[in-house]
Amino acid sequence: MLEYLRNKQILVIVAHPDDELLGCGATMHKLISEYNCSIRAVILGEGLTSRSKNRNVDEWQQALSEHKNNIENARIKIGYKSTGMYDLPDNRFDTIALLDIIKIIEDEKELFSPEIIFTHHGGDLNIDHQKVFEAVITSTRPLPEEKVKCIITFETPSGTEWIASSEPKQFVPNFFVQVSEKNIMTKIQGMESYIFEKRNYPHPRSPKALKVLAERYGIMLGGGFYEAFQIIRMIS
Repeated sequence: MLEYLRNKQILVIVAHPDDELLGCGATMHKLISEYNCSIRAVILGEGLTSRSKNRNVDEWQQALSEHKNNIENARIKIGYKSTGMYDLPDNRFDTIALLDIIKIIEDEKELFSPEIIFTHHGGDLNIDHQKVFEAVITSTRPLPEEKVKCIITFETPSGTEWIASSEPKQFVPNFFVQVSEKNIMTKIQGMESYIFEKRNYPHPRSPKALKVLAERYGIMLGGGFYEAFQIIRMIS
């Protein structure tokens, strides 16, 4: 499967700053450094204003500006090519017409011409993650002219694992990427750029927890470190 990804144009489409690293940061680093992939991250939401009772962008202006700098610092650490940053309201994607999100993704596809898209698992607890998945699937309908041939979803620690056990849309990975300890540590270093998102162990976004998650998949798969994914569509 990794050979299938070699030399490809890849879009990573996420809801919030840091989701791109939480979901596939180590894999991105591996694909860039070892498989000559060109990767652009599209971050649709501003990621902060839901922490206030009411959304007041002016109140968060300085933090939002710093957040954008953090995105760039994380990009440099991982090494992906470019970033598309948007300002959709944090944890309020369900208040936006799905078509408006689709149009952003369609514009990004036209700009970058990706063959592969990585995005959120559609059953995440977070409503923004759910809406991003729906928009990606809708904007990549397998019509004859569609260039995107593969859609891969990832888990987002502190979002995917907290869904109710009765929810039918559980994350069931069917594709595992073995990554090196260097890949994992680069992911963690990138996450350290996000000063508003860092947490202490045992929070799922803490450095130790991210490494433990990769080790857990290694225990399942015979050793080493892995990131887990679900292939939604693959046309060869």
